[in-house]
Amino acid sequence: MSTDIPSARPQSDSPLPGPARTEAPVLTGAQAVVRTLELLGVTDVFGLPGGAILPVYDPLMDSTELRHILVRHEQGAGHAAQGYAAATGKLGVCIATSGPGATNLVTAIADAHMDSVPMLAITGQVFSNLMGTDAFQEADIVGITMPITKHSFLVKDAKDIPATLAAAAHIATTGRPGPVLVDITKDAQQALAPFNWPVTIDLPGYRPVTKAHGKQINAAAQLILEAKRPVFYVGGGVIRGRASEELLELAERTGVPIVTTLMARGAFPDSHPQNLGMPGMHGTVPAVLALQESDLIVALGARFDDRVTGKADLFAPEAKVVHVDIDPAEISKIRIADVPIVGDVKDVIGDLSAAYAQALPETTPDIAEWWTRLNGLLAEFPLGYAPTTDGLLAPQHVISRIGELTGPEGTFVSGVGQHQMWAAQFIKYERPNGWINSGGAGTMGYAVPAAMGAKVAEPERVVWAIDGDGCFQMTNQELATCRLNNIPIKVAVINNSSLGMVRQWQTLFYDGRHSNTDLNTGHDTVRIPDFLKLADAYDCLGIRVEREDQIDAAIKLALETNDRPVVIDFVVSADSMVWPMVPQGVSNSFVQYAREHAPAFDEEA
Repeated sequence: MSTDIPSARPQSDSPLPGPARTEAPVLTGAQAVVRTLELLGVTDVFGLPGGAILPVYDPLMDSTELRHILVRHEQGAGHAAQGYAAATGKLGVCIATSGPGATNLVTAIADAHMDSVPMLAITGQVFSNLMGTDAFQEADIVGITMPITKHSFLVKDAKDIPATLAAAAHIATTGRPGPVLVDITKDAQQALAPFNWPVTIDLPGYRPVTKAHGKQINAAAQLILEAKRPVFYVGGGVIRGRASEELLELAERTGVPIVTTLMARGAFPDSHPQNLGMPGMHGTVPAVLALQESDLIVALGARFDDRVTGKADLFAPEAKVVHVDIDPAEISKIRIADVPIVGDVKDVIGDLSAAYAQALPETTPDIAEWWTRLNGLLAEFPLGYAPTTDGLLAPQHVISRIGELTGPEGTFVSGVGQHQMWAAQFIKYERPNGWINSGGAGTMGYAVPAAMGAKVAEPERVVWAIDGDGCFQMTNQELATCRLNNIPIKVAVINNSSLGMVRQWQTLFYDGRHSNTDLNTGHDTVRIPDFLKLADAYDCLGIRVEREDQIDAAIKLALETNDRPVVIDFVVSADSMVWPMVPQGVSNSFVQYAREHAPAFDEEA
């Protein structure tokens, strides 16, 4: 596939010293890496140097266009690049050395692959003549990452660096976005070669489809017109494809109810009356049952994952399926599509809206009975929570107040576990990219570095990392990175002294046998670590909240503090659970189960 590179600037813009050249300048491979990133429009990179990548770090020091942020762990660099990309849609870039430096990126690369995040990972490799000899800090990172990237490149020749990096950036950001790795040997970094900027990128075999077939669009529009119980099942592809405006137009034109997956929170405003909330294992009852009882599911950038479908062969038994995705591998992978549509979701939704309007008869299709059913579910099963019985804070209330006091223009980044589900449930999302989390991989330790990346990408926004005490202890060293680089994120630690979601499963499915999920075993009188002391060690503002009347004041103080990161230790009940819940492998037809396990909001809580 050949494509222009619109972001490339002319070579006469070169920041390198010396007179303007009419011929290609001769650069080291390391200089070519830096120059290529500049020409690609990259402004921020996250990384940690080491022996095999040292040649790149020398010219990086002289660049006036690239800001390098030195992390404390390579995993933090990867998650920061993810947060940066998720907040803006731009390419996130991380750099690491060979061996353990590269393998420390693997979790973030796998995470980006699962959640379709455009990321470029650049790693150093040992000298090419040493490859395969078990040289010091050698690892076959290309082989390791091949299953979890869109592509992985190995570069052994300096002259190939500009074209390879440009191709990697193109692959990462086009079609279904995702991570691409470029591994560069140390001798390629040190060697001299003419710097030839590629005018076009030629990638035989890489031809992502963007324009859908008109016949399929028309067939989908006709199914919507005929349906009595339709639902738009909106996935993270709508966020990645920047299709929220088109979705709003389609929804209002058709009157069809919307459900937004965990990855799509904010793709459609929560305040809109057609939004039924989030489906899935911990979704709202109306959203889950709307899918289950529908006669037509229009899946837009969603992949029918197990957390949404429950027991797949019992999922939405009466529904026809229109499946829109830019990745043909996702269509009919789990649920056979009656109308498969491969294409860019932004264009497809726009075309579908136009086709629906053109096919619309004089009388608008009547789905009033369907809305009567759904509105009844909304009234019967509001999201709520029971008051705690141990005198500790209700985590749902804490997270609700963070969302309410910050407002919809804030960005909320979560770790993985109960706090993630509560943040998805109890914060109202009105805009795309305001909710960032690790969805497919479920990576603990994601929140702090990803929030750091999001704040670098959009420094004017308030960025919260909503984390559990278990997750927080995996990557809290990046508070040092934040403090030293003036990245004032806010961290809300939902501290229940346990691995909360695992504990919940143990309570429900293992007879309450809490094996190795208590993070404070043997220390009933003191919590370890003391997060206030930890915050102080990183020169951050630390606040502990143990009473409900302290919550708002602490959040407001955090919002007013912009000269350093803030860590709030919210001491919450370990017995709080995430409801509703569809147990794994169970059918989504669970009205009675939900009735027993979805307590309505207690106004006194």
